[in-house]
Amino acid sequence: MKKTISRYLLDIWYKDHFIGAALMPFGFLFSDFVKFRRWLYKVGGYKSEALPVPVIIVGNITVGGTGKTPLCIYLANLLKNEGYRVGIISRGYGGKAAVQMVLSSSKPSEVGDEALLIAKRTGCPMAVGSLRADAGRFLLSHAPCDVILADDGLQHYALKRDIEIAVIDGKRRFGNSICLPAGPLREPIERLNTVDFVVVNGTKTSDTLWHEWEMGLIGHSAVNLLTGETKPLAEFKILDCYAVAGIGNPERFFVQLENAGITQRTDYSFPDHHIFKPKEITFKNNPVLMTEKDAVKCKDFAAENHWFVPIAAQLSADFNQQFLTLLKTKPFKRVL
Repeated sequence: MKKTISRYLLDIWYKDHFIGAALMPFGFLFSDFVKFRRWLYKVGGYKSEALPVPVIIVGNITVGGTGKTPLCIYLANLLKNEGYRVGIISRGYGGKAAVQMVLSSSKPSEVGDEALLIAKRTGCPMAVGSLRADAGRFLLSHAPCDVILADDGLQHYALKRDIEIAVIDGKRRFGNSICLPAGPLREPIERLNTVDFVVVNGTKTSDTLWHEWEMGLIGHSAVNLLTGETKPLAEFKILDCYAVAGIGNPERFFVQLENAGITQRTDYSFPDHHIFKPKEITFKNNPVLMTEKDAVKCKDFAAENHWFVPIAAQLSADFNQQFLTLLKTKPFKRVL
């Protein structure tokens, strides 16, 4: 597997507790800073803006991928099936332009890879912008929405929210449980006591002060980037495949392929939101498997041996009911 700087940092946070312990004083300083910053928003020291419709935040408290994007797609489709007119906002990670709508013609360099994927999979109107409130107002001026999902942004307190959902990686969880830069935490663990739902990508635990909801990610097929042909992953078992991933936790994708019986391959991991070049996904005529998030950045130069593996989130009917009930009955005060 190709090592990146981000992978080395993750190894320190999740495996090498000695280096993390050495940086612990900086982690304490960061923890105090984020607590003080949140308090300033609460008391009005910093401006926090409310939108005229309910805002649902899907975020996390750790650095790296946890499964926020598939959960956001799941919730958008759930709400649509309930008759809601759903709009979605995001920072548009990697996007360089001003606040804008995400269109089928948008480029990853303009709006971000995750935004393109979410808009494609949900069919919902979506806007991106570094300031989520600006993106929300822009979205509402271009599309009739009665609820807004915010992909990421749990720590973006400039936007008030009505429901908070935090996503946890069930395998890595919180690493050494220290805040940046000593560990992977963006906020102290106790922040989870204040959110409305804690969703675990994987196996939950009952040894917490908060209730956890399990989320599974299902993906049993591969789609050809060039032709759109769909094949079961099982058909790739006997082939010498390559796998590439530029996501927050590429190991999760590689393990997914292993669980599907695809073992004869070489793994190449890249930093999250990596902008691929044609040579980085060219391995003679061998099949190349990638995530759907990476596929949106590779489609323009894809060949017939390039395939992506779409995944879908699965949660319990009990979660669906409690989430929808809260949305329908909560007295929205739009506070932090």
